[in-house]
Amino acid sequence: MLNKITSNPKLLFLIDGVGALLSAFLLGVVLASAEATFGMPPETLYFLAALACLFALYSFWNHVRFNENWRPQLRGIAIANLLYCGLTAAFVIYFRQELTKWGLTYFLLEMVVVLCLVAIEFKTLIQRGV
Repeated sequence: MLNKITSNPKLLFLIDGVGALLSAFLLGVVLASAEATFGMPPETLYFLAALACLFALYSFWNHVRFNENWRPQLRGIAIANLLYCGLTAAFVIYFRQELTKWGLTYFLLEMVVVLCLVAIEFKTLIQRGV
């Protein structure tokens, strides 16, 4: 399965976009409506959800407009995803006193998933010639 993804960067943009939309929904709808359960302030969740929406638009645009010059766009979303994880980690540290175990678990799992995606994106770039 991993080989299918790394050999098809167009599919990787689609996967990235769907994942970003899922994150935006979970952050902006589910977690934001259950602050007591997760502990992250809604304003922070809306900010992260907005970033995820921008990333989804970028990835879907690159999926639809895929061409032979896809490497800079994939590198761009991979770096953006890394920065998103760093920002999320900073928010987790900043709001550590407010976060519940459920909140901490959600954000750690989200970062693991995004970092796995970043690893696949960079592997694709390396295999397909950066």
